[in-house]
Amino acid sequence: MPAPPGSQNTKWADGIRGCASLLVVTAHVCRSLAPYLTWPTLSPKDPPVILQLPIIRCFIMGRASVAIFAIISGYVNALKPTKQTRAGNTDGALSSIARSAYRRTGRFVLPVVIATLFSWLMCQFGAYKLARVVDSAWIRDTSPPVSTSFACAFSDLFHNLITTWTTGGNMYDPIQWTMAYLLRGSMLIYYTLFATTFIQPKYRIFVYAAMEAYYWSLGDAVIGINIYAGMIMAELTHSPEVQDYVESRPLATSILSSFSILLGLCAISYPEDHADWTPWSAAMSALGHYIFPKDSEFARFYPGLGAQLICFGVMFNHTARNLFSSSWPCFLGKVSFGVYLTHAPLIRTVLAWALYGFSTRPPWPGNDKDGHPLPQPWTPMAGGWVAVVAIPAWYVFLYRVAMLWVGYVDPFCARLTNWVEERACREERGCEKLMDLQA
Repeated sequence: MPAPPGSQNTKWADGIRGCASLLVVTAHVCRSLAPYLTWPTLSPKDPPVILQLPIIRCFIMGRASVAIFAIISGYVNALKPTKQTRAGNTDGALSSIARSAYRRTGRFVLPVVIATLFSWLMCQFGAYKLARVVDSAWIRDTSPPVSTSFACAFSDLFHNLITTWTTGGNMYDPIQWTMAYLLRGSMLIYYTLFATTFIQPKYRIFVYAAMEAYYWSLGDAVIGINIYAGMIMAELTHSPEVQDYVESRPLATSILSSFSILLGLCAISYPEDHADWTPWSAAMSALGHYIFPKDSEFARFYPGLGAQLICFGVMFNHTARNLFSSSWPCFLGKVSFGVYLTHAPLIRTVLAWALYGFSTRPPWPGNDKDGHPLPQPWTPMAGGWVAVVAIPAWYVFLYRVAMLWVGYVDPFCARLTNWVEERACREERGCEKLMDLQA
């Protein structure tokens, strides 16, 4: 029998994850320098600029990237256990699930801790001082102040290391709010895989679909609906029936998968604010009242739905799969975690220094006519020519830092996780031997 669809080529998942991480960076750069681009137009009476047009605006919309991370997490983590259970190797599947759950925690939490530690050190040494007075609201709002004392500095560090995983709050890197959600999503994947290990594949996929419908009704558009979409993709990847159906209808599959990708790009285009300013976004908003749960956030649901349509379309589209499996997308995927963890501190330091370091903050204007102090103006950007040179150079620097992260930090975290695992498993095996002797 021919191999299931995508089994020869699952590198596309790394490629699409790498492109998603790049879009997150671009979205945050746009939020820093041109936040109006997230609107559908500059005002209700003005025409949109080119980056505000549907589909084109996907390149600066970052919320779909978080959904893609969750989808790919469900897909990748379910691939091996799904293959093992379909082959009848349930013991191997359970072992894979148990070990993956442990390794996922160590290799996920440790890099986040190290990234927070680096950001904390930069903050305490005054690296965010300029970022706190620039005319970019996003850069200012994400730049923490220096702690008031040595003791407070360590207290703040410990507090934020905890709240990253409890409330999602981390003042040293606010974009780490996604880490707690993604980790919980990973554990939910393993719980579901464990609970469905002995269920027949044709019924297991209905369980996944039911769970996605459940989280859809709950309004969980960030993680719940997306991880189960990824698990459904993993099940379809190893389904011989799906393979036979797809191979017998190549033209129809190509057309439908291409339409799915296009429809996903349209869904991702939904603006985060002011959807009523243009007819196309207002129509999407009206449609959202019929297809999404009551009182849900359309700016979360549309990116999640669009990301699912794109991932399903890519999985069944030979050309798109090969595109995302090529060298550059795979390179982006290899460094994607490092890019995600380092780009925000580098925006507040290196990019802020390059864009604002040549400017002088305007002096305090004094008091108003009633004697109340007027706010001091923020430091303006040095000029457009500086941005033209600095932003591309900063991207190169960012990915160089990410390569160093992948070369040193990720291997260190993997070695530490494996070391703890070996000690824990060795102790467990020793206990099993002792019980056998006593028996």
